[in-house]
Amino acid sequence: MSYQVKEIFYSLQGEGYHSGRPAVFCRFSGCNLWSGKEADRKKAICKICDTDFLGTDGEEGGNYRTADELAKKIDTLWTKENNPVKPFVVCTGGEPLLQLDNNLIDALHERNFEIAVETNGTIHAPERIDWLCVSPKENAKIVQTRGDELKLLYPQERLDPEKYTSYDFKYFYLQPVDTARLNGNIQETLEYVLSHPKWRLSLQLQKILKIK
Repeated sequence: MSYQVKEIFYSLQGEGYHSGRPAVFCRFSGCNLWSGKEADRKKAICKICDTDFLGTDGEEGGNYRTADELAKKIDTLWTKENNPVKPFVVCTGGEPLLQLDNNLIDALHERNFEIAVETNGTIHAPERIDWLCVSPKENAKIVQTRGDELKLLYPQERLDPEKYTSYDFKYFYLQPVDTARLNGNIQETLEYVLSHPKWRLSLQLQKILKIK
């Protein structure tokens, strides 16, 4: 199987449980909830995505022919000098589970990577992922109801956070939707978390710090 990748880069995880942790990010092209084209946004299942996952023209993007080729590229971007900690890769998108398979998981584990995945939860995840973050979207059927971290973008008009509190996750995060009314969304999210302490607040650190 070949892999269509938008970009691969080294930065800090900006959201959720691992916020502030150095990681290599592998952003896969494509999503099953939106084409990635602005002309299609209004009719998409997910209309609030703020990520460019269309094509393969980003940093280190391209068509990787094998799992080993892609894992090798990811490994070259992890900082090796004076770095004794376990390497960490975040597979994201778009929707990474359209492409991430056991061959790539094995190839990354062979290079000692801890593998995190950020998914919309509409596709069952392989078992050997080390950290699974599910981010449900309104109007999308969720089939992955267990994992490590559930992260909801908030508010979404037809998405009630309490619907998800019975799911089998260790941590529950609400993250303000980045729209033109971001400040209002932050306030709404803060108020909800304070009144529903099962939830934690997630902010997009990468945008605050203006890093990739």
